[in-house]
Amino acid sequence: MEQQNKIRVEVKYLFKVIPILIMIHTPFGLKFFDWAARTKAARIYAKSNRYLMPLITALMLFLLIASLMVMLSHPAIRETSRDLGPRSLLLIPGVNPYLPWTYALIALIITIIIHEAGHGIVARVYNVKIETTGIVLFFIVPIGAFVNIEQKELEKTPLKYKSSILTAGVLNNMIFAGVSFFGLYLVVSSLSPLPVSGGQEIGVSINGVNKGSLAEKIGLTEGSVIQTISNHAVRGNEDLRKSLQSNLGKTIEMTWYDKDKSLKGKNITLPLSVDSNKGILGVTLNMSDPRVVDPKLALDSYKNAFGTNPLAVLVPPTLPQGSTIPYSGLMADKYDSSIFGKSFPIVANMLFWLWFINFNVAVFNALPIGPLDGGQLYGSFIASRTKEKTGIAISSIITYIMVIIIFMSILLPYIL
Repeated sequence: MEQQNKIRVEVKYLFKVIPILIMIHTPFGLKFFDWAARTKAARIYAKSNRYLMPLITALMLFLLIASLMVMLSHPAIRETSRDLGPRSLLLIPGVNPYLPWTYALIALIITIIIHEAGHGIVARVYNVKIETTGIVLFFIVPIGAFVNIEQKELEKTPLKYKSSILTAGVLNNMIFAGVSFFGLYLVVSSLSPLPVSGGQEIGVSINGVNKGSLAEKIGLTEGSVIQTISNHAVRGNEDLRKSLQSNLGKTIEMTWYDKDKSLKGKNITLPLSVDSNKGILGVTLNMSDPRVVDPKLALDSYKNAFGTNPLAVLVPPTLPQGSTIPYSGLMADKYDSSIFGKSFPIVANMLFWLWFINFNVAVFNALPIGPLDGGQLYGSFIASRTKEKTGIAISSIITYIMVIIIFMSILLPYIL
């Protein structure tokens, strides 16, 4: 008990030289866990969660296998994954370029506190000793919290109680993810598009250029934004199509901004006719460009995703694919909220990252990989049904298989 009342620092080194993780052990929160464990709600929660880990594990396995299948069958998805890079898979602000420091860091700390509190409270329900609580620093950046459960006592705990303790953290994150998901839906449902002031913005963005096409010959590239045709402003994809169609066989002047924002212009001669299944310029238009997206359609589409495809709501608003999300930096000024007014992007983004990080931490920790909550639970189950050496071997094989599958999902876009 005397040890529990002290604060101590534990440092994890990279290559035995670089202090990469700093763990500050404290006695804070231990009395809260004891108090919470005595409540009726905690006892009911501990009894009701013990068989839920396999459901969350099955969800994560489904997502892993589905992602592999998508990677194998869709070259465009592989290309997008390569563009995002492997750092986009890490939930570490500052390392992952798409995680905003403010929202993501706050959400990550809350997520891990909720996760560890689940373990701590349920452990005390079953009188398993907790040595310390604490926070984890990545270099000097706080990235989470932990509850240090007495490992020997946990190993001696009956399997059904150990299942409750290990499942509690994962289930806490899933519940909090669901609450945040519902809160985000309420915020999005409160939005309405603002009236368009002035004229529509000019420009149609080019997402791709076909080899040997007219667009390639005149110098259009991916990222170019067509501005005018024959001195007439181009205000959308349909406007571009009609302007080109009405000028077939003619020489016209076209202006555009290239990807470096330099204005260019050229006289081009359009063909007399084109096949019905082919484009005139030979380009792919960027249908997600905020300038050519109807704010009402974008809002309706995003709201529908909550009911029809919740996993689509996992796309971060900081990604290029998330540029048309109503609370993204490029779209937020097109809406107003009946509840939060112009401040709705702050609330929406905070709820999104709470939903995103809690969900990902939950399903990842449910995987049957040795040190993770799922790995510890399934390892204990296997050990209870087999001899010691056989159980260790089976658990190790399962861990290796899962690690290989994860690495395959990461490396596949670069291999194919």
